[in-house]
Amino acid sequence: MKTLIIGGTGLISTGITRLLVAQGQDVTLYNRGKRQADIPNVKTIVGDRTEYAAFETQMAEAGTFDAVIDMVAFVPEEVESAIHAFRGRTAQYVFCSTVDVYTKPARRYPVTEDAERAPSPTFPYAFNKAQCERLLEAAHTRGDFAVTMIRPAWTYGEGGSILHPFGWDSYFLDRLRKGKPVIVPGDGTSFWAACHRDDVARAFIGALGNTAAFGQSYHATGEEWLTWDALHQTIAEVLGAPPPTLVHIPTDLLSKVAPKTARWCVENFHFNNLFDNARARTDLSFAYTIPFAEGARRTIGWLEAHDGFADSDDFPFYDRILEAWARLGTRMAEETHDLDI
Repeated sequence: MKTLIIGGTGLISTGITRLLVAQGQDVTLYNRGKRQADIPNVKTIVGDRTEYAAFETQMAEAGTFDAVIDMVAFVPEEVESAIHAFRGRTAQYVFCSTVDVYTKPARRYPVTEDAERAPSPTFPYAFNKAQCERLLEAAHTRGDFAVTMIRPAWTYGEGGSILHPFGWDSYFLDRLRKGKPVIVPGDGTSFWAACHRDDVARAFIGALGNTAAFGQSYHATGEEWLTWDALHQTIAEVLGAPPPTLVHIPTDLLSKVAPKTARWCVENFHFNNLFDNARARTDLSFAYTIPFAEGARRTIGWLEAHDGFADSDDFPFYDRILEAWARLGTRMAEETHDLDI
């Protein structure tokens, strides 16, 4: 099978590329050439897919592909360009979407693939991905090419980092290792779905050339359904750190204190994220095989072997939030102690 991967050197796409090459497939990557694939028997076309005319010309010159896997389309304009580039030049277009396309909070759990998608642009990343999906559904209906959409949740693994409420920065791991308190939005009981990149990659592989996947969307998410508190506790155990001191701060307060830093808490993390993978298990032979503790161990090992962890002392904003929360909480308790009757 002749496959083009737009991207190919990112977290999930590295896993996809390695699996395809191991199967002896003909793989071509299209990316900006800023990160080496470091995988033998892979061809690379260097370019910028946001330079739409040049990208479409390059794709015309590249010829036809049995399948295209698009890992880095985030806005409708990029998908419109891809439709122009690959109409009549590929049998199947596999789009890396996201479970964030769904309206939050969900009406029911676990979320299935036919749940309502984000209707408004309040969360631009999610809204844009949903718009991309709608454009591709129209392309599939027109017969431009068969479309398959894969919706991962939080994907992690070697080459990446461990997500925490304020992002991907590794100073969070340094805090845990040193026994410093860590912030958890809300009360820490909302559920989160983490999936190692190798499991997610196999969902993409299972979709290729699979006629059952034409015109379908699929979840490729974790199945342990760990709370944020349990995630932090598991990561601390993997680090060999003491049991973490978890400080629960209301999400709406964090949004006022640190609106940029806490944005993903507001838009995503404080909601339950529980997804039904049944369709992917049936059609794509998707399987959740790497427990979170094992995946975290691999990822942390990779980080330690490369750049290590950022020093948490270099991020004083974090302790300022904790100090303010403790001070104000004490003041509130003092001012309202007579209400406890």
